[in-house]
Amino acid sequence: MKICLYNSKTRQKDDFEPINRNKVGMYVCGPTVYDRAHIGNARPVIVFDVLFRLLQHIYGKEYVTYVRNITDIDDKIIMRARETGRSIKSITKETISWYNEDMRSLGALPPSHQPRATNYVPEMIKMIEKLIDSGNAYSIKSGEVFFSVSSFPSYGQLANRSLTEMQPGARIEVDENKKNSLDFILWKPSDQMTLGWKSPWGKGRPGWHIECSAMSLELLGDTFDIHGGGIDLLFPHHENELAQSCCVNGLNTYANFWMHNGFLQVEGKKMSKSLGNFLTVKDLFDKEVPGEVIRMVLMSSHYRQPLDWSEALVYNTKETLLRWRNIIKGCSAGAVAKSVLAALCDDLNFPLAISELHKLAANGDIEAFLGSAQLLGLLQPDMGDWAQQVNVSPEASEKIERLIGARDQARKEKNFTRSDFLRKSLEQCGVMIMDTPSRTNWNCSSEFDLEKLKRIY
Repeated sequence: MKICLYNSKTRQKDDFEPINRNKVGMYVCGPTVYDRAHIGNARPVIVFDVLFRLLQHIYGKEYVTYVRNITDIDDKIIMRARETGRSIKSITKETISWYNEDMRSLGALPPSHQPRATNYVPEMIKMIEKLIDSGNAYSIKSGEVFFSVSSFPSYGQLANRSLTEMQPGARIEVDENKKNSLDFILWKPSDQMTLGWKSPWGKGRPGWHIECSAMSLELLGDTFDIHGGGIDLLFPHHENELAQSCCVNGLNTYANFWMHNGFLQVEGKKMSKSLGNFLTVKDLFDKEVPGEVIRMVLMSSHYRQPLDWSEALVYNTKETLLRWRNIIKGCSAGAVAKSVLAALCDDLNFPLAISELHKLAANGDIEAFLGSAQLLGLLQPDMGDWAQQVNVSPEASEKIERLIGARDQARKEKNFTRSDFLRKSLEQCGVMIMDTPSRTNWNCSSEFDLEKLKRIY
């Protein structure tokens, strides 16, 4: 089946054709490791994890290479080390461990490669030297090296901005040593107290943008198929990556497809520590929100659209997954349904894919339902411990069956007010029910409340 993806470069959906069918390459910008990953960091991980699974499904696992980097050179990391008195190495080692553990708990597959920027500094220095030799970069006496934006006429095309429109702002470094205010840093000097490497320009460290260019070049080549990340990276990070990489490879192209996921907000507001709505993945685990639930919430809207995280959405998603977990007991995964595959191949249409899963479950096509859900990374065997059924007494079981029978009778009589009341009452007790063509299945979650059950009439 043909995959169609929205390409930020062309600003339209394009049919995906790999440069080499036997070598599909994808690079996604990973975390800067100085603190716990928040749910905004988790969204691109889930988006591109599903794309990774889809590409493997279409082209074969052995032909798909997924690179997601680790930025372990950054001024934020240096600042955290100074604030805490800890070494940079200990901070990054701990944070990388946290990150990988959190992403595994969300059901994300490990990428094919997870390069750390500190392991590619020699390659970055070589790229910078080449940019200077070609006239695309310049060094100054202080030991800084800048990329010359004016040397690359296509600069701004990815973000759809012209040079005259772009002015120094929130994410453009202002420096009087630059020839052009838009020129960006490739190498910056480090003092004796700051992390640094030897270079032709003195002891220093690379700028942020050159890191991804060097790592993608080494692991995927001059050009590759897909480059992904959050929409906040479109400019200037990805624009700068594109410019310097094209100048190095001399091909005026870098990644064929650029994909960006939308912003994430919490209860209708921008997530921030000052508003008290800043949520890390670990925060949610501490609140007993399962990784599988987090994963599905992050797929509840189209990946290019903003996503509004809310307690109501978490609650409803948890209920859905409990019902789904109930109906797959004893079942094996079958072939992926064409309807679900078509939804994913149409620019990762998560809402449509989930809608199709609901239809498969309602129709009792459980093998196709399970196989399709697992293509989205849901209902994996090793992620269901949170949904294990709670053993209840024979008396409680008998009452649940009796209430479900009363609900079934109300539905036959088209007394939907009564049937909805009984369903909601059972769910409030921690009893999840799932209707199938042959019967209604039920499951008690860890939130089962016997006293509430006794009060249902």
